[in-house]
Amino acid sequence: MFKRGLRVLMAAAAATTLFASAAWADGLITIIVTDPANPYWFTEGEVAKATAEKLGYTATVGAHKGDTNTESNMIDTAITNKSVAIILDPANADGSIGAVKKAVAANIPVFLVNAEINQEGLAKAQLVSNNAQGAALGATQWVESVGDKGKYAELFGNPADNNAATRSNGYETVLTQYPDLVKAAKEVADWDRTKGHDKMQSMLQANPDIIGVISGNDEMALGAIAALKEAGKLEGIKVGGFDGSPDAVEAIKAGEMQYTVLQPVAVFSAEAVRQADNFIKTGKTGADSEKQLFDCLLITKDNIDKYTAPFVLSE
Repeated sequence: MFKRGLRVLMAAAAATTLFASAAWADGLITIIVTDPANPYWFTEGEVAKATAEKLGYTATVGAHKGDTNTESNMIDTAITNKSVAIILDPANADGSIGAVKKAVAANIPVFLVNAEINQEGLAKAQLVSNNAQGAALGATQWVESVGDKGKYAELFGNPADNNAATRSNGYETVLTQYPDLVKAAKEVADWDRTKGHDKMQSMLQANPDIIGVISGNDEMALGAIAALKEAGKLEGIKVGGFDGSPDAVEAIKAGEMQYTVLQPVAVFSAEAVRQADNFIKTGKTGADSEKQLFDCLLITKDNIDKYTAPFVLSE
């Protein structure tokens, strides 16, 4: 479904073939994402690639799938191929530091997108969603949708990704303001739809009286929705997501998901490439700081008609 929804992005990428003859002159930008099977990371890679090609570079997109050894090998390949810049969604906040150091030692500037590493001064820029702001936005909407009394469950993302804890802590800050809301269960589902489904099944069996589920991302939320449907419980249990994926938007339209928090991945992926281009040409990114936060947006049934492209909400 999401690939059909990305026709606009793919068309934009195709349009950049006019630059192909000049591309090699400007060099190769290597783009490494987590897993393009997830629409969020697919969009991240495709937007970055289209932007790089539009600026006159060649670009390749690869995926480490959360494995730091694969990531390290891909950095080695980028070095061997004499990349002029690397756009990286790091596999692990701590475990990816070594891979970034290798690229820096080879004089290749690295621009991190979506997730951070726990060391500043290595990457030229770290461009991420404002996860704390987005989590507060989502949790506030969740209370409005679910109510302020009853038991609920939480689906937590990948513990190696700082975003998971930031979102969970943001939820906690808001939801603990309501003493009659009780977190009955919390499970790690690693951003994955299948794991979200399976963990939801087990949480539901242990806690059949929950009234809502708050999820660290859309894929886990969509898995939870599938499990709740199978159990005949979806009508009485409301689910909130985080990402702004096309499938989540369809679930909101269908009345199966209450909201999603849109991460502006299409915005910061393109911006990372533009900053790489600036750095290659001038030695400066053009940004005021290494770490850059991009505010999230709330998507509900009330503004869903403004969702004009994957991970894009027109205001």
